[in-house]
Parts: sequence; C-alpha cells; structure tokens
Amino acid sequence: MMVVGITGGIGSGKSIVSMIFHGLGIPVYEADTEAKKLYDLPEVISEVKKTFGTEYFTAGGLDKKKFAELVFKNADALKKINSIIHPYVKKNFREWKNKFKDKPYVLKEAAILFESSTDKGCDKIIVVTAPETLRRQRVMQRDRRTEKQVDEIIRSQWKDEEKIKRADFVILNDETKLVLPQVLKIHESMIKSLEKKF
Repeated sequence: MMVVGITGGIGSGKSIVSMIFHGLGIPVYEADTEAKKLYDLPEVISEVKKTFGTEYFTAGGLDKKKFAELVFKNADALKKINSIIHPYVKKNFREWKNKFKDKPYVLKEAAILFESSTDKGCDKIIVVTAPETLRRQRVMQRDRRTEKQVDEIIRSQWKDEEKIKRADFVILNDETKLVLPQVLKIHESMIKSLEKKF
C-alpha cells in the first residue's frame, strides 16, 4: 500500500488539507494527535521520567503544556523526546495502516515528518506551505499563544524551502489560491500512478 506523507510548518493548514483528503475517502493518520495519546503509556511515562525527571508530571500524568515549553526552547530536549516517542508512533502507524488494505493509499500527517526522519517510510510527500507571517497570525489566533511562543515552535521546525526541495507535491495555502483544486489534482495523480502499476 502506498503511504503519502503530508507535512507543513505550524499554521500552514495541513489539517485542513488532510480533512479534504479524508472527504475523498482517504484514511488519515494524524501522527501528532496519536503521539500525544502515546504519552499515557506506562512504558513511555517511565522513559520520559528517566530522561527528564518527575518535575513535568502531575497526578494526572504528563503536564504537556509545561513539557512543550521545554522542548520547543531546547533542541537537545526535542531530540531526546523524539527518540523516545517515535518508535511507538511507528508501531502504532503500522497497526493502523493494516486496517485499510482496501484503500488506494493512506495519508500520514506529521508536523515534523522530515525532522523525525519519518519521511523515509513514505512513498510520496506533500508539503503544505504558507507565508510565515500568515502562519504566525493563524497560530496566535487559534491557540492563543504569544508571538514569542509561536516563533520558538517555528524555529524548531525546518524552513519551508528545505521541505519543498524534498516534496513530490506542494500545496500553497496563502488565502489567494483555492486549496480544494490543488488537493483534487494530487489525488487524481495518485490514483493514475497506482492504476499504471496494475
């Protein structure tokens, strides 16, 4: 089965693009959402405590907001947490993918697809891009974050130019170009390429 990776910097609109693909009947695995759930696994909690200490935990589990502040400010901490969580995400994705063998392809949506080397498991890559100023504005409105907080996240991710170099398809979501026709074109291209194989 073909695995199509979809990525883009924070605020680029990759979730909207994924929703359109989902509407076309393509299953979408949201790696970031699934990763958050995996933080509740006892083995993950144990590894995080061993690496970072217990100060990021409350009676309810990992304090994700406090922990996020650490990893977005500290490149070394980000690298460490990625090395802990990504093997679990990889296993979780493999199990999820097996449920959709009847589908032409599946989408794997991840904010740090390249940064985590997850792109290596993808047959094609879609990059959703938008100007940084617009992305910053979207995230500040959506998440009620400060400009400084958003900039820290942007700095922790690869620049769009780097992602575009490695992309098979690019979707521009800058509010001047309609997203739907861009998605439909990619979807048709995928279906055609799969038909040629059989």
